[in-house]
Amino acid sequence: MTTDDEARPAARLTVLAGPSGAGRESVVELVRARFASAWVPVPATTRPPRPGEVHGVDRIFLAPAEFDRLVEAGELLEWSRTGPYRRGIPREGIRSRLAAGQPVLLPLDLPGALAVRAVVPDAQLVLLAPPGYRPDPATAAAFAHAVTHDRTERAADELVGLLGSSFLAPARPPASG
Repeated sequence: MTTDDEARPAARLTVLAGPSGAGRESVVELVRARFASAWVPVPATTRPPRPGEVHGVDRIFLAPAEFDRLVEAGELLEWSRTGPYRRGIPREGIRSRLAAGQPVLLPLDLPGALAVRAVVPDAQLVLLAPPGYRPDPATAAAFAHAVTHDRTERAADELVGLLGSSFLAPARPPASG
């Protein structure tokens, strides 16, 4: 006899990272269209909204004091500073989606991906690389997979395949014998 948790495969956090200009956003947009069950977290930021951006959809816009509270409480998976502003990924949405068995796709820069690896060792790190890109050996070693972004459709298809295989094996009762 198994419980629902034992029968349902657990999902994994997949981090898609690459150098600046690798095209993460275009690949993620196409992956979302092709693999609707994958969830992409909404980052939090202290910068003001740009024209057309919607709070809670494009970004979670926070006052610096509220961002500080999240950092101090350990509620951000990772965070960084860009100029006078900070951005980070709230943990809660990721936890709840993974617990529900939903794969999570997190697009980040290379330092962000390595920061996530430090706190979530079983995260699947995928390097999105333009043709001819050669990461340093230490960076390359941190990534389980590399996807060449020569064509957005092909890169998205490859990532969808990785997301579909990102489910961890379901728990099975021990064999009796």
